[in-house]
Amino acid sequence: MESPADNKRTAALALAILGLLMVGALVVLTVFDGDDESPDAGEPAATSAPADGNTGGSGSSDGKPSGGDASAVEPILAEAEAVAAHKRMTDYMAGINTYTHTDKNAAWAAPLLALTTQDRQLKQDTALPTGKTWATCVAAKCASRGTATVVRDAMVANDLVRGSGRSVSSLVEVTAVRSENGKEAGTETNSWLVTVRDSGGGTWQVSSVSLFGLGNVGASDQAGG
Repeated sequence: MESPADNKRTAALALAILGLLMVGALVVLTVFDGDDESPDAGEPAATSAPADGNTGGSGSSDGKPSGGDASAVEPILAEAEAVAAHKRMTDYMAGINTYTHTDKNAAWAAPLLALTTQDRQLKQDTALPTGKTWATCVAAKCASRGTATVVRDAMVANDLVRGSGRSVSSLVEVTAVRSENGKEAGTETNSWLVTVRDSGGGTWQVSSVSLFGLGNVGASDQAGG
């Protein structure tokens, strides 16, 4: 049977071993807790790439390219310029379909040609009917009243290579109301592809006119048809 002194020594030894185990456990926990931290702890985490894929360094703080967006590109044609181009088209097309049997070709054609580039084909097209057609018109005291409307733009361009500048091509619907002896004699509607060019200073000139499709009675054999 162990003596009281032996019991005390055994108890003291057990407490010492328990103390050592607790110290060891604390050391292990401290070491492993430190290993879990990133070696770059304290530094800000790297941000992910923007959703639009812009990873370049030239972007602004809001994620947009510092060079500006597509809306910053200057358009070929401002709205006011488009209005002016369309007016030149409609003025010319309505004009060549508006005349009376008392008109004289030179005086009638001059203001219309001023709206064009006055190339050879346009000079031929900007003319009153001739021959038997005009004789019949005069005898019947004919008249024609034209109206024109731009339906849609077909092309807006700026030719930098050949230096011919800006141009607009549009589909224009033209209606001519004919009369004889003061009474309406018929209505004709046709579609034309009309091109105007910028001659500088905000002035547009008609450069070409071509029949786009036959109208309700076909191409006219009179002016503008």
